[in-house]
Amino acid sequence: MRNRFQHKTARNAIRKLRSLTSKKEANKQFPDVVSLVDKLAKKNIIHANKAANIKSKLAKFVASL
Repeated sequence: MRNRFQHKTARNAIRKLRSLTSKKEANKQFPDVVSLVDKLAKKNIIHANKAANIKSKLAKFVASL
């Protein structure tokens, strides 16, 4: 149950970050979202490579704003 909750929370945080249009706000939220993804990978809820892919795509998105 805890794993499911943490995974869903991280997915919602990712969706929220991708819906932002302000670079300032995105830069503020980006470290928190990366932290959530890293915690999921550390606990083997998601694969480490998947976490790296998510972080890379989010960093590219934030840089493009």
